[in-house]
Amino acid sequence: MSTRWAAGSSRKGRAMAEPAIRLPAADPGAAETARSVRAQRAELPLYVNRIKVYPRRVAGPFRQIKWAVLAVCLGLYYAVPWLRWDRGPGVPDQAVLLDLPGRRGYFFAIEIWPQEVYFLTGLLILCAIGLFLATAYFGRVWCGHACPQTVWTDLFMLVERWIEGDRNARIRLDKAPWTGSKTLRKLAKHAAWLAIAAATGGAWVFYFADAPTTALQIVTGTASPAIYLFAGLFTVSTYTLAGWAREQVCTYMCPWPRFQAAMFDEHSFVVSYRRLRGEPRGKHKAGTGWEGRGDCVDCASCVAVCPTGIDIRDGQQLECIGCGLCIAACDEVMETVGRPRGLIAFDTLAAQDAAAEGRAHRHPWIRPRPVVYVAAMAIVAGAMIAALALRGDTELHVLRDRAPLYVTLSDGTIRNGYTLKILNKAREPRRYVLTTEGVPGAVLSVVGAPSSSAAPQAELAARPDSVATYRVFVAAPKTGQESLSMTMRLAGPVRGASATHTTSFVSPRK
Repeated sequence: MSTRWAAGSSRKGRAMAEPAIRLPAADPGAAETARSVRAQRAELPLYVNRIKVYPRRVAGPFRQIKWAVLAVCLGLYYAVPWLRWDRGPGVPDQAVLLDLPGRRGYFFAIEIWPQEVYFLTGLLILCAIGLFLATAYFGRVWCGHACPQTVWTDLFMLVERWIEGDRNARIRLDKAPWTGSKTLRKLAKHAAWLAIAAATGGAWVFYFADAPTTALQIVTGTASPAIYLFAGLFTVSTYTLAGWAREQVCTYMCPWPRFQAAMFDEHSFVVSYRRLRGEPRGKHKAGTGWEGRGDCVDCASCVAVCPTGIDIRDGQQLECIGCGLCIAACDEVMETVGRPRGLIAFDTLAAQDAAAEGRAHRHPWIRPRPVVYVAAMAIVAGAMIAALALRGDTELHVLRDRAPLYVTLSDGTIRNGYTLKILNKAREPRRYVLTTEGVPGAVLSVVGAPSSSAAPQAELAARPDSVATYRVFVAAPKTGQESLSMTMRLAGPVRGASATHTTSFVSPRK
């Protein structure tokens, strides 16, 4: 790791531990405000009230990327519960559904049973490692573009700009006395926020219950109290977090900023102010030269557009979500003053060190840390694919009676009791043949079976997509051994419809 990174980390220790000051400055005089705040930083108390952030609208490719990601994420979130997938009669036809009453999870053609929760675990592990990989290459690209908090906050701020105006107009509106016009604007804004939040909460409920049916029940007032409760909870949380808390969630509530630095190295692309090119900064008058000074004109446009209100020129900070809006704002200014774009850009510390030393730099895309992440993802994904491909549609679970351990019958044979659960995952009823292995002379009898006579095998039935439970007794002559390993084998009518379970057969000592 470069000495520059270490020195920067030392200089920014306080900034990483404490949130940077958020600047409510309007565009005129924003640079002076930034300098004043930096000068007063050391005099501020440890705990201060929140200074509201007024991000300014900005155009450019990074803003367009954020709008595109927002549209895709929200489109998928609201549309997926309405997708249909035909699974046959008597089964939910919603493509993606977590059916809690039915204890099933459906994802298109895949059906997950409760005991297969390891598939969900594997999916979460894949997502986590994928996030680590993206962070190792591109910093907090997830936080700045695809995080739900960022997506809904962007949507709420878009509505706010439509109703109250851009940065300066919102600042003037908040400072103005309450009038009829101000009251109407505030009411319209919060009504729109609540409508979006309600749609968000309702859409979340649709992932746990049939979407068309639940939507009709919610509208007609016939839905269950649980549906209204959870829809209300998500409505309130979305309205609060995206409308009021905003950057406070990223700074204080989210744990990711606290350990994101562990995912970075000197080759990670992060939003960076190229100090070598920008300093010394200062105002620039049209027609004057650029000799002896940097390209930064100290306009503070990067501060004005930042959704968390920080000054990226102060270096890497905990509050920076890597959205790149400051890059778009700075590029606009550079074009205006006739300087090259990229004063603020996604860059690496290694590249900046190389530029400072006047040497060429070649970015190493293949590095040990990303390779480890890719390998881990490949292993987990391979294991999940193999488990899906090899899993059968029948499972057998056996629970041996603990009290009593065994019963001695009148003819001297020993009998053990078992509870069998047969999971038939097929969409058709099936009949199975149950046999045992490992206990000489064992015979089976099933409680409730039409024939009460014991036999070496028993026939058991299971309804489609259900669990069949049976009480089975196994009787065998005394073996002289206290415990024998016994395998119960369930044979189905088709290939893949078989299962085995190993248990024990207990008898008295010789």
